[in-house]
Amino acid sequence: MRILPTIRGHEDLVVLNDAQRQQLCGEIRDFIVSHVAKTGGHLASNLGVVELSVAIETVYNTATDRLVFDVGHQSYIHKMLTGRQADFEHLRMFGGMSGFPKPNESDTDSFVAGHASSSVSIALGMARARKLTGQDYHVVALIGDGAATGGMTYEGLNDVGGSGEPMVVILNDNEMSIDPNVGGMAMHLSKVRTKEGYSNFKKFYRQTTANIPGGDTIYKLTHQVKEHLKHKLLRGTMFEHMGLDYLGPVDGHNLPELMQVLRTAKDMNKPVLVHVMTHKGHGYVPAENNPAKYHGVGKFDPADGHGLSAKKKTFSDVFGNAMLDLAKEEPRLCAVTAAMPGGTGLLKFKAEFPDRLFDVGIAEEHAVSMAGGLAKQGAVPVVAIYSTFFQRAYDQIIQDIALLGLHVVLCVDRAGLVGEDGPTHHGVFDVGFMGHIPGMTLLSPASHEELTQMLRWAVQECTGPVAVRYPRGAEGEYKECAFTGDPGNFCCHQKGSDVTLITYGTMINHVLAAAEKLEAMGIHPTVLRLLSTTNIPAQELAKQITGDHAVIIEETSSGCGIKESVAWALREYAPKCSVHGIDLGSDFVPHGDPASLYHLTGLDAESIVNYVREVLPHEK
Repeated sequence: MRILPTIRGHEDLVVLNDAQRQQLCGEIRDFIVSHVAKTGGHLASNLGVVELSVAIETVYNTATDRLVFDVGHQSYIHKMLTGRQADFEHLRMFGGMSGFPKPNESDTDSFVAGHASSSVSIALGMARARKLTGQDYHVVALIGDGAATGGMTYEGLNDVGGSGEPMVVILNDNEMSIDPNVGGMAMHLSKVRTKEGYSNFKKFYRQTTANIPGGDTIYKLTHQVKEHLKHKLLRGTMFEHMGLDYLGPVDGHNLPELMQVLRTAKDMNKPVLVHVMTHKGHGYVPAENNPAKYHGVGKFDPADGHGLSAKKKTFSDVFGNAMLDLAKEEPRLCAVTAAMPGGTGLLKFKAEFPDRLFDVGIAEEHAVSMAGGLAKQGAVPVVAIYSTFFQRAYDQIIQDIALLGLHVVLCVDRAGLVGEDGPTHHGVFDVGFMGHIPGMTLLSPASHEELTQMLRWAVQECTGPVAVRYPRGAEGEYKECAFTGDPGNFCCHQKGSDVTLITYGTMINHVLAAAEKLEAMGIHPTVLRLLSTTNIPAQELAKQITGDHAVIIEETSSGCGIKESVAWALREYAPKCSVHGIDLGSDFVPHGDPASLYHLTGLDAESIVNYVREVLPHEK
C-alpha cells in the first residue's frame, strides 16, 4: 500500500513507524522525478532533502511552528507533505503552484524565499515576535544550497547567538550552491565533516549513560568532561564561538538519526545549529552524477534524464563565447560571478582561464566591491550576475564603482521576465536602479550579435561604469546588429505616419509583431529602438516622431523605466507629442510561461495593438 497519498500534514506523519517513513521517502523521490519530468523545475536540490524534509515535518508541525527556507527551491517535499500533492500537476505553471514557498498558498509556508542567506534573520525576527506577542511555537531556519557562503547568514547567526532566543538553524551541507561551493566557509565545513572522532564519542557516551541506573545524573555531572573532550577533538566550531550550540555532522539520509538529533535540538530551548550532510540529487543517478546540470531542469525523460527539447543558444552562451574571445585579446580582463559560472555562461572561460575567473559564492555585494578594487588597480573586471541578484549589490554599485567612475562592466543576465521562477527572480527593476546612477551607461542589446558588439565596446572602449542587460533564453525574431559603437544612437525599424512606438532590447520582437498587425488594420506606425536607456538622444529622436502620439513599450516595473525621461525630453523638442507608456505595471508579476505573462501584463503583440488603438482616437 502506498503511503504518500495518505499524507496531508504533520498528524499523518507522526503515526508512521521507521519502516513506513523509509517507504515514504522512496515514494517521494519517485513522485518528484516523475512530476518534475513533466513540468520542469528544481530537481537535484529537492532529491537531496527528502529524508531531512520528512524528519522536519514529523518533529515539527509547520502549520503552527515556523519553518523558514533559505533558497526556497528546496521546498517541494515540504509542499508535498502539507496537502499540495495534487498541485504538482501544475507546478510553476501560470495560475498553478509556485516552485518557492508562498504564504498565500498555505499557512505552512511561513515566508517567501527566493534569494539566499536571509533565513536566519527572518527566523530570529519570528522568534523575537513570539516573545513580544506571548505566543508558543518553535522556529526553524533551513539553510541550504550554498546560502552559507552569503555574508548575511553570519550577520544573522551573530545576532542569534547573542540573543539567546530558542530556535534551530539547520545547515544542509551538500557542498553545492548551484555550482560547487567555494571559499573559506566551504573549507571550514569540510574540516568539520572529517571530525568523526567527536561524533563517535558523543554517540557512545549518550548510549552508555542511557543504559545504566542513574545515567541522567551521570550525564549531567560529566557534562564538563564531555565538553572538554569535544573541544579537544573538534576544537570548537565557528558556530559555537558565535553562541550557538552545535550538533553534528549528521547523515542527512539517515532518517532515524536525523529525527533523534532534531528532537534533541528542539528540546534544548536555546540557539542550536544542526549540521546535516546531504547529497544533492540523492536517489536519482543522473542528478547524483551531475547535480549542477539537474539543479533546474526543463521537461525530461525520467528513464534516463535526457531533456525533451532541443537546446538553443542563449544570450548567456553568447556572452560566454564573447568573453573567451575578449580574454585572448586583453590579458587584464577577468570575470567575476556569484556562485553561477554555469548559469552565466562562464564555464568555458573558467576552463581556459581558471586564474581569471573569480567565483565568490552567494555574495553579490562582495563581488561588486571586489570588482571595484580590481578596476582601481588596473584590471578590467566583468561582473556577470542575474538582474534579480544585482539588487543585493545596489549600494556597492554606487559607492564602490560609480562614485570613483571605475571601469567595471556589469553584465545583467536574466533581465526582464524569467518565467516560471516568478516574482523573486524577474529582472524588472535594473533599468530603474542602475539608470539613475551618475556616470552609468546602460546598454540593451536586441540580438546575439548586438550583445557581442556591445560587450566588446564596454570592455575595450568605455572608460567608466557600464552595464549590459540581456534576457534569459534564446534569440527572438530580430537577429540583426545596429550597434556601431555609439550608445547614444537608435534605430528606425520602420517609418509610418500615424503613431510612434519606442522600445529597447528584445521587446522589439513584440513591437514589430504589433506593428505588422497595425499595418494590416490601416494604422501606420513608426518603430524606434533605443540602444541605451541612459544615453537618450532626445533631439534626434524627436525628429523621427510621426503622429501626435508616442508609446513607450518596456519590460520593466512601473516607475523603473524610461517613459518619464523620454516624455520630459520630448516636451522640449516635440511639444505637440503626447507620450504614453506600456510596462509591466506596479504589481509583482507572478510565475508562469512567458507568453502568458506578456499577455497578462499587456506586453504581447495583441495587447500592444489594442493599447495603440485606444490611444489614437483621443486625437480626433
